[in-house]
Amino acid sequence: MHDAKTNLSKLVAALESGEVSEIQIARSGRTVARLLPPAARARRKPGRLAGRIHMAADFDDALPPELAEAFGARRR
Repeated sequence: MHDAKTNLSKLVAALESGEVSEIQIARSGRTVARLLPPAARARRKPGRLAGRIHMAADFDDALPPELAEAFGARRR
């Protein structure tokens, strides 16, 4: 355990470089922790929500004056 604390940055560097695929940390000869590289992230697939999201035609229209005032807008 003490060795792992002392050499943590070296152990992480070994994982990053691919030198090792896993590091086991033991206390009294028993494994208590494992260091693993992060799992590969799945590539994002554009358009996954196509057809599932609906925007109302008046989405960008100005708010009614009384509602705009409630949000702090001033009348002109």
